[in-house]
Amino acid sequence: MEQEQLKIFDENRNVIGVATRKEVHKVGHWHEVFHCWLVRKDGEKVYLYLQLRSETKKDYPSLYDITAAGHLLADESVQDGVRELKEELGVEVSFDELVSLGIIDYCVKKDDFIDKEIANIFLLQTDFAIEDFILQKEEVAGMVKVEFTDFMDLWLGKLSTITVSGYRIDSVGVCSKIQERVGKDRFVPHQTHFYLNVLEKINTVIEKSNNDLNY
Repeated sequence: MEQEQLKIFDENRNVIGVATRKEVHKVGHWHEVFHCWLVRKDGEKVYLYLQLRSETKKDYPSLYDITAAGHLLADESVQDGVRELKEELGVEVSFDELVSLGIIDYCVKKDDFIDKEIANIFLLQTDFAIEDFILQKEEVAGMVKVEFTDFMDLWLGKLSTITVSGYRIDSVGVCSKIQERVGKDRFVPHQTHFYLNVLEKINTVIEKSNNDLNY
């Protein structure tokens, strides 16, 4: 995986070459990623699905993260990123079913790891139950759901902890339930303004969907 070839960009998102994933994170090149957030409406509530990253992941092991996400390879388009849903979650959808939330640049630095991402962000409103996902064990150790408004309030600073519920699958395939109160430290440390920017965009789509249904 460290030798995967990724396109690299300048500050203005112009392609300037290709580099390995290892070099990209060592030097701090801008590179493209695909993010897809999944939400489900259940009655009057909207739930956001989050993956539990595998404990064997090099980056941010055992933290909760975006439902499905991954790097776009040098020979891939943004549309090809839909493969992440199939690979990580067993969800087969077409690119046309996704709602684009735009592109957001962000940077996270930790020790000798520099992650400068051009994130192509999408939303999928789904009827999938949490039990329906088929997880890629090398990447994803579990799946949880959280009330969307609670998750947003966590990053707004209105709540210090929120409840996540779901399941994890251990290395030998044993499934166990998750029901816990967690704070910001249990999530991949994307910048707070990144979370809030994305969540505000998701909220706009949700509100529009509700208005269309009530029309």
